[in-house]
Amino acid sequence: MILTALNNYYLNLIESQEEGIASFGFSQEKISYALILDRSGSLVDVQDIRDTSGKKPVPRILTVPQPPKRAVNIAPCFLWDKSSYVLGVSSSEDEKSRKRVKETHQAFKDLHRKLLADCDASCLKALMAFFDWWRPELFRESSFFSESMLDKNFVFRLDGDLEYLHECREAQRIRQSMLLAPQGSRELCLVTGERASAARLHPAIKGVMGAQSSGASLVSFNLDAFTSYCKSQGENAPISEQATFAYTTVLNHLLRKGSSQRLQLADTTVVFWAEAASAVQAKTAEGLFADLLNPPATDASEADKLRTALEAVGKGRPLRELDPELEDDTKLYVLGLAPNASRLSVRFWETGSLHSFAERLAQHYRDLELRPLPWKTEPSVWRLLLQTVPHRGGQPKSEDVPPQLAGEITRAILSGRRYPVSLLSNLVMRMRADGDISPLRAALCKAVLVRGARIANKAKEKEVPMSLDIDNADPGYLLGRLFSALENVQQSALGRDINATIRDRYYGAASATPASIFPVLVRNAQHHLSRLRKDRPGAAVNLEKQINEIVDKLPPSFPKSLRIESQGRFAIGYYHQSKARFSGQEYNNQEGEE
Repeated sequence: MILTALNNYYLNLIESQEEGIASFGFSQEKISYALILDRSGSLVDVQDIRDTSGKKPVPRILTVPQPPKRAVNIAPCFLWDKSSYVLGVSSSEDEKSRKRVKETHQAFKDLHRKLLADCDASCLKALMAFFDWWRPELFRESSFFSESMLDKNFVFRLDGDLEYLHECREAQRIRQSMLLAPQGSRELCLVTGERASAARLHPAIKGVMGAQSSGASLVSFNLDAFTSYCKSQGENAPISEQATFAYTTVLNHLLRKGSSQRLQLADTTVVFWAEAASAVQAKTAEGLFADLLNPPATDASEADKLRTALEAVGKGRPLRELDPELEDDTKLYVLGLAPNASRLSVRFWETGSLHSFAERLAQHYRDLELRPLPWKTEPSVWRLLLQTVPHRGGQPKSEDVPPQLAGEITRAILSGRRYPVSLLSNLVMRMRADGDISPLRAALCKAVLVRGARIANKAKEKEVPMSLDIDNADPGYLLGRLFSALENVQQSALGRDINATIRDRYYGAASATPASIFPVLVRNAQHHLSRLRKDRPGAAVNLEKQINEIVDKLPPSFPKSLRIESQGRFAIGYYHQSKARFSGQEYNNQEGEE
């Protein structure tokens, strides 16, 4: 399913002549230098073709013949390669490395002598002449070269010509004959359904964060244990050479640096693409999806535009009202990849229409919603993931995000299914550990409980409110409110500059085992109230009245323990009660003091 969708997307991009998409047998590679030859094969110059538009030169991306799959094996590329293959020189100086470099250079020359033996093109004959006289020792003797060129990729060009050797017509013909040569057994391709030569080794996928820099495989079989019925490596899951090239090429295109169709969520690299009637409609749909999944945090106008889109989706209005290029039935594909040794693991794979994804994301933001709204723009998935890591002692670190949890949360958002069970326990544990009951943590607790209740069709009275609900009789919610009220009494009596509030000392125990902590807190609150009556009697009356109203709704005795769901409601009740003090929802503590 995944490979078929990627293959179809590749064909669409080829048909629309998308820039950066290579045809079968070619790929986009990083090239730094070009060896300039004359027609006799002499070296005229070494041209630096790197991109110098930035702060420092970076290799230029050129379309060259696709490199073979290699790890420890020796496999030269056609008409380009790194310095150890092309020139027989490398930065490694030990005896073992020198021996290998000699072998790679010889393999490079042998391949081209075999392929170009009957070639009449003058540019390719010049390359053969270059091989006849070139010796690796000349690298350090020639003024054309420097140590910085070692291990970089080189191509060839004839002096006076504008095209590189691999771009000439004869080189293209030879490359096509290489591709048509039988590479393996003809099998029924699992992607196209046609009989063709099956790829034994699949090209590497580059750009997944955390994977090897040389790339990793999405499909591979490299152990004898995988051999079955005399089928080894790629023959176990036969995919044709063309389909293999298509899915790896388009996946590398989606994962390229600066791609607008790629997002990073913890260790999960997310790519997405759309299928629409036109390329413009596809790009517009992809842009909307990216904004919905990862809302802009700083651009106010984009945030307002996104909120308008979410409101429109919530009301069931068609997306074309927002933009004529948006079509509700545009097909979207979302793929989450994560590193796993030398391979890639699929964290999630979701498909659906643009409207269905927009509805699910709009529902996700409604599940998170609190009143008053504690954020200027809807929180991205990345901001939510940071709530699952420690907050005490500095900024939360992205490397602390649990990898598996990141994929599960994203899958729940995209599919509309339950949030992972571990999310609520993770949030409760973090709030108990560092005492930070932030708006996003409270919102996530609310989202988990609201969605769980909705999917389970639980009773309406157990619904988690968006803002302070003084009529909510849930014990966990009431205890959270009571804890906030007791903290307010302490701060009103002792001031806000005390070393540690009851939240710093007792939040974890109060939310987990109320019966062991709340009697102590209530007794201490009486001492604080007696002190407050001397200085601010009006505030003392209102605070005591508020505590009594909350306690009256509680059972006769405090619960010995709270389940994890109730601890989530505890956090929400605490947050609602604390925020209500600043929004005018509860009694004015200063009232009547005069």
